[in-house]
Amino acid sequence: MAFEKFQDFLSGLVKGQRGFFSGGEKDSIDKLVQRLMGSEGEVSGIVTARQVLDRFQELDDEHKLLFFQNLEQNFNANPAMVRLAFNAYDKDPSSFNLGTLSKASEPLRHELLRRLNQTPGATHDLVAMRADLLGFLKTHPELLAVDNDFVRLFTSWFGRGFLELRTIDWSTSAAVLERIIRYEAVHAIKDWDDLRSRIDPPNRRCFAFFHPALVDEPLIFVEIALTGNVPESIAAILEEKAEAVNGDDFKTAVFYSISNCQPGLRNISFGNFLIKQVVQELQMEFPSIKTFVTLSPVPGFGRWLLSEEEGAAVASPTAAQEEQNPREDKHAAALLEMKRRVAALPASGEAAQAHAEEIRSLVFHYLTVARKGKYPLDPVARFHLGNGASLYRIHAHADMSEKGLRQSRGAMVNYLYDLASIEMNHEAFANEGRVRFSDKLKSLAIKA
Repeated sequence: MAFEKFQDFLSGLVKGQRGFFSGGEKDSIDKLVQRLMGSEGEVSGIVTARQVLDRFQELDDEHKLLFFQNLEQNFNANPAMVRLAFNAYDKDPSSFNLGTLSKASEPLRHELLRRLNQTPGATHDLVAMRADLLGFLKTHPELLAVDNDFVRLFTSWFGRGFLELRTIDWSTSAAVLERIIRYEAVHAIKDWDDLRSRIDPPNRRCFAFFHPALVDEPLIFVEIALTGNVPESIAAILEEKAEAVNGDDFKTAVFYSISNCQPGLRNISFGNFLIKQVVQELQMEFPSIKTFVTLSPVPGFGRWLLSEEEGAAVASPTAAQEEQNPREDKHAAALLEMKRRVAALPASGEAAQAHAEEIRSLVFHYLTVARKGKYPLDPVARFHLGNGASLYRIHAHADMSEKGLRQSRGAMVNYLYDLASIEMNHEAFANEGRVRFSDKLKSLAIKA
């Protein structure tokens, strides 16, 4: 109770200071940062941190970039202190000297972000600040060091122990439900009736992770259909009419939409924890459910079809290449020819149905062979395979929406979460980039 009263006092104090400073001349954000880093009193630091965060929100893009560049250039570790600490550790590699070296090498940005986070509402503002930072990384890659510092601290602040799993249903507050509609990133929710059809029927579930510092702000949520079998299209889920069913009839839980809600928390992993905890929740509620699968989009497939990266060099193989490895050359040529043929198809349901087997074969190749480094090109595949799932089934003409046809020629995928093999699959994927898949998919391999 005493702590809560002190928090209320701080919130009131910060609000009062906001009003006091809103009318007069304002210090620059650089001056405020200097004041914050020099403050020793807890209350003065809390007030100044709030001023810095408020001032940052008022900046235009040009001045936000200057703020981040200042952090990159002037808030690093002290080179002299790092050198002294390293020399001491080099002479005597003790635990104490290692700790001193670790502390000396920490960028000053870490302390700045920690001080900013002490004021009420700061975590929300820092997440928004990182979202702004991410927008500059492509043109200013030097700011990646600053982003790495945000990631390190956010990974700690948003650790699993701080996350709260909640069931989202029709009794959930309107503020949260509005955010679910807004943040749905896979299959857009048209209106409140559409939302109710996804969270209210007895064969539907929705779960979300929350953090105590972000009130009524879901971090990530998953929508689930409880069925008797594995669905082959998204229409079978989104357009199904709810009927009264016995819970014992549920044999399969289908994760058909997973949405990250906070752009500023990109690369902070929640999905792995979310899926595993949701599986536990569903198993307790419905012991009859033995199969846990996704019905996932293949968002990068359309772009990959239009590229000629794989096989382009052997479209017209030389005699030397034929002699060196004629089988591989013919396979690459066959792949390229099939890619060009499917890429030229109109983005229509008729074309998706007419060329279903070719699309399935190309999707199989794209998910198991096409790589970004040692991992699959497709971001959704990397997510689920990295969580320990395996590639289970591939469906053509499974998403006939405009978005589905554009992104993946209508194809969708089931990833299987087999509780007995999740850890083994995860290790194989993380260490070797190996994609586990059902034996029934082997017939989809493209032949020369």
